[in-house]
Amino acid sequence: MNGTTRVHQGYLMDEIQKQHTLGEDDKATPVMIYTDNSLLVGEVVTKKVIRVSTWMRTPMVPQYIAIYSAQIIDLSSGGAPKSQTFGEIFLPSHRVVAFHMRPPESDPPDYDPDEPMRRMEPVTALIGTFRFDGFVRMSTQTDLESYLDVIKESFTSIYDIKVTSPNIPAFKPFQIPYALLRRDRVIFAPRTEAG
Repeated sequence: MNGTTRVHQGYLMDEIQKQHTLGEDDKATPVMIYTDNSLLVGEVVTKKVIRVSTWMRTPMVPQYIAIYSAQIIDLSSGGAPKSQTFGEIFLPSHRVVAFHMRPPESDPPDYDPDEPMRRMEPVTALIGTFRFDGFVRMSTQTDLESYLDVIKESFTSIYDIKVTSPNIPAFKPFQIPYALLRRDRVIFAPRTEAG
């Protein structure tokens, strides 16, 4: 990389020399990771066979996630977000509240749209200062409360999402096809499709 600066979602990101070398069966994928008080933007390295969009739901996630060319946007100060850039950081995986591939990267859907007795339920998920307006895929026989009580996985999927941050005017809204949310660290609310 050449030391230039680029803008992502209204924040400057210094292009820095990558600290990792890809093996023959590795791939680097740009991601966005949300914790209780920060947003991390960078790249993760996985085996090519790993579907990165669902990676957090697999036993392949290490205890510490290596994030390369990382920018950490600190949202805990209450004022303007503060940003730091590192060539490599290690984030304890238990601190991940939400995870998705950085647009325009995406994987194909992880479900069959023709599966009977399933529907897309509109929801809002609140993750710190971020709002995710999207859809959860659930049985036609249940509601959001029952769905959240029944699922046992740490991470739940949300689809066709508009991500906003009402408290950070510089953060431009964007769309993503898929994200994983740690269900016990997120506030969920039902919404009308227009809401």
